[in-house]
Amino acid sequence: MQRSLIRHLPLVLLAATVLAVPALAQTPVAGTTTDLAAIDTAVAEFTGRAIGLPGGAAQPVDRRLRLARCAAPLAIGWRTGTAGERRDTVLVRCPDAGGWRLYVPLASAPPAANAPDATPVVQRGEAVTIAMIGDGFSVEQGGEALDPGPVGGWIRVRSAAAPGTGPAARSEAMRARIVRPGLVEVPVE
Repeated sequence: MQRSLIRHLPLVLLAATVLAVPALAQTPVAGTTTDLAAIDTAVAEFTGRAIGLPGGAAQPVDRRLRLARCAAPLAIGWRTGTAGERRDTVLVRCPDAGGWRLYVPLASAPPAANAPDATPVVQRGEAVTIAMIGDGFSVEQGGEALDPGPVGGWIRVRSAAAPGTGPAARSEAMRARIVRPGLVEVPVE
């Protein structure tokens, strides 16, 4: 009997390994998943609003998610769609090969006005530099603020018309975050 067990030991070990692997796959090992609280923080920094506030994430990311750890920094931007679409969802993605995408809905009511205690550093009608920021690039152009706002606040802006095109060539308004007086940024994917 003992000799029979020794002869079949490699087969028994192989069977035990095959049965154990699926159980291990269901239990994430510490350090192999993305920190979901870090995603919440990144979305709050991107929108300039806390979770639950108008314009911020509607709720925290579901803690049951097990997203693979991302070696590269997370890429965050607006969910893109048809022109003129409201910006009501933030796209968080892992740019690694085979990475994941997570869509974070924002609280439904857009901010009607900036916080009352925040001092506006950009005024309506003021000339601003609009920086279009994306993965690995940044493009700047002149524009006009359509709303007043404080640093970190979101306002509507419009890029300046090209010289010689006249007032009919005005561009559509877009939302931008105020970086400092005279500079706003529009994250793009």
